[in-house]
Amino acid sequence: MVHLEKLTYDNFDDVFDLRPKRDQYDFVASNCYSVAEAYMTHINGGHVFPFAIYNDKKLVGFIQLAYGESADQDGVSMEKDSYQIWRFMIDKRYQGRGYGREALRQAIEFIRTWPCGKADLCWLSYEPENEIAKKLYASFGFEETGEMCGDEIVAVLKL
Repeated sequence: MVHLEKLTYDNFDDVFDLRPKRDQYDFVASNCYSVAEAYMTHINGGHVFPFAIYNDKKLVGFIQLAYGESADQDGVSMEKDSYQIWRFMIDKRYQGRGYGREALRQAIEFIRTWPCGKADLCWLSYEPENEIAKKLYASFGFEETGEMCGDEIVAVLKL
């Protein structure tokens, strides 16, 4: 069964070893870099939630959620008072099995527990060429805003 577990000393090295498919490298930051950004966000008073994604006891992916402004200060209009799916990846060995869909469902469910207070929106961004991500996010109700986060398309989900 797919489930999210907090990133800990026991699992962070294994999370750093996860890799996307070679043609997906431009779509996601490395997990090591993502955790470094999470740390910078945290020590500067921000709210960030890095999770390892497991199928039973097997590590299959990584997802990082945030609330409010993050370390990289994206400048997205809704960034200050909303939740964000900041990073999300499934290891190349485990793609196409529904783990990502279930992990995303659980991440949204976690957000709706309002760990940092109630918010109207959850946002994320993705590369325009990443058709798989676009379809997955749209299936959950994320709608493109027309705004860009760097070179990435911004989409929002009304909570």
